[in-house]
Amino acid sequence: MSGDVGQPDRQQVGNNINETESAGTHNQQREKGGRQGNPFRVRAFRLYFIGQLISNTGSWFQNLTISLLVLQSTGSATSLAWVTIAQFAPIFLLSPFAGWLSDRFPVRRILLATASGSVAVSLSLVAMVGDGSWELQSLLWLLAFAGAFQGLERIAAQTFIYELVGPDRLKQGTVLASTYTSTARFIGPGLAGLAYAALGPVPCLIINAGSYAAVVTALLMIRPAELFARTEKGAPRIKIRFRELPNFHLLVILLIINSLVTIAAMNMNIVLTALVTETHGGGAEHLGLTHTLNAIGSVAGAFILARYRALSFRTLTPALAVFAVALALNAAAPTLLFLLLMAPVLGLGIGLFHGVINASAQSMVPPATIGRMMSLVTLGSFGSIPVGALFAGWLIDVSGARMPFFVGSAVCVVGAVVVLIIGALAARRRQVK
Repeated sequence: MSGDVGQPDRQQVGNNINETESAGTHNQQREKGGRQGNPFRVRAFRLYFIGQLISNTGSWFQNLTISLLVLQSTGSATSLAWVTIAQFAPIFLLSPFAGWLSDRFPVRRILLATASGSVAVSLSLVAMVGDGSWELQSLLWLLAFAGAFQGLERIAAQTFIYELVGPDRLKQGTVLASTYTSTARFIGPGLAGLAYAALGPVPCLIINAGSYAAVVTALLMIRPAELFARTEKGAPRIKIRFRELPNFHLLVILLIINSLVTIAAMNMNIVLTALVTETHGGGAEHLGLTHTLNAIGSVAGAFILARYRALSFRTLTPALAVFAVALALNAAAPTLLFLLLMAPVLGLGIGLFHGVINASAQSMVPPATIGRMMSLVTLGSFGSIPVGALFAGWLIDVSGARMPFFVGSAVCVVGAVVVLIIGALAARRRQVK
């Protein structure tokens, strides 16, 4: 840690962190009536959740429309891959800056700015597609701008959970906040498909642009006085370096496991598409049903985690174990019916893994650095997607559609063993001290 008094040792850093975390908390709890419990009892969290659910559902209208337009116009899977790269490359590039920004400036204002920018990009897409003269290169540039706003928004949104629910509800809030993405994945693709078939591409893009109004409205309805401060008002800014935190080695392992599991096991669009259509001979309706059942399992996983009062680094072991079993069962599915029956189990594994990663990462750092911490988590969860997509595609071409899930299962097993051993050693070290 750098500061005005030189370089303190790890114990001093830990003391400063504890002081930062506890300062003002009890006063805020008394003033806002906060206590540990269901985050949905918090008005600000409810408003934000509803706004994000509507916006994430609207995003499916744009995603489906762009994918169909590019595929129908070019007939090239490579062009479709460039769409994915254009959307996710900015997240990879901007994650460190987004984390710094979220810890430096009011997160509510950042979210208002990113929502406004996303509306502008969405309306530009409407204009481009509406006149029928769009070109792939221009489309990719607009999608890259959309990805930049999304990269800033993802990290700010995760940082905002602390300010919405406070320290006592942070774990439940972080876990439940992930369900708006899964719920949108449950209802979004079906609605988007029906709208595209009935109305065409332009109305779908307009619906997506309009969905951002829900986020803007929710943010404007949230009063600043309702929010929890991540640092005590008027307190001097404490500069904290992650490598000087007492649990730095656990953070590093958590981030490495997150990246490796994302690369090896989170390529659901590519693997499930190949598994359903090529291995089991299913159609588009079966693929859509698989994703829907998968999303139901993810929501269930989040609600299961929300019932537990403590999620720590060591909780990764059972989460990874469940995910490993789910991947293996889906990979070994002998029939399409069995694959569909196992789809919720796969979603459960995904929900448990993401929920534990996000909740434990936020709980392992002081509130003032949550933005930077979540930027590193996002870098692993989304910045690794292009690498994982290339890996999964190569593996499917070489060994078939089942192999990526088997490899992902093996990576999860190794990760579970590593977390079990290192977590036990860390606990023993604390007992000795």
